[in-house]
Amino acid sequence: MENKHRIKSLVYNRILLKISGEAMMGDKSYGIDPSTVDFMAKEIKEAISTGVQIAIVIGGGNIFRGVEASVKGMERASADYMGMLATVINALALQNSLEKNDIPTRVQSAIEMKELTEPYIRRKAIRHLEKGRTVIFAAGTGNPYFTTDTAAALRAMEIGADVILKATKVDGIYSSDPVKDPTAKKYNTVTYIDVLKRGLSIMDSTAVSLCMDNNLPIVVFNLRGNGNIKRIIKGKKIGTLVRGNNGARVKKKYH
Repeated sequence: MENKHRIKSLVYNRILLKISGEAMMGDKSYGIDPSTVDFMAKEIKEAISTGVQIAIVIGGGNIFRGVEASVKGMERASADYMGMLATVINALALQNSLEKNDIPTRVQSAIEMKELTEPYIRRKAIRHLEKGRTVIFAAGTGNPYFTTDTAAALRAMEIGADVILKATKVDGIYSSDPVKDPTAKKYNTVTYIDVLKRGLSIMDSTAVSLCMDNNLPIVVFNLRGNGNIKRIIKGKKIGTLVRGNNGARVKKKYH
């Protein structure tokens, strides 16, 4: 049924926040930086204070990257499963920090491990969101050869999210790497087709194509900016918006 609790002051009422594993490192070269994770939790808490419903997909690249391991000779499926387990570690770390900040949180894993997480059940995830709980989706899609970006697109559509917020270390999408190229141009808005044609590396092509097919907007923004999540859901122009040519959005229904 249609969500009866939509908030007029918010542009987006249910969001899927995609956080990379690398973001969990902060300024470290490996692992999890507790102060960075605590900063994320406080940013999420500030956004939740507006009434928005937040689901999160988290990567595992700070601990293990399946693709890199497969390039070095490890069998790809096994490497990807190891990467999925890394996302569970990150999800539990983020859950711990969120709950320290008084945010009720549930972790749902695409790979069953009932002692640590709930199994991913779509309707249960939606019910958690409706009850004001933040839901973290771990273990990607549960299948090798699919990235956590694709998992983010899939879960966003399954729960009826209004948008994917792709958290990065830069403040949007650029024509080239702004760290290496000082003449790089920042895009305020870009279409899905342009992202695919120009090879703009914000999400993998499968994830972008899924969003394009379902007209699900993506906002690429800098997670380190204070209050950015809250500003985006209130309609402030932060980062880069990825959408269709006409800017139209499908009316979402929550089931």
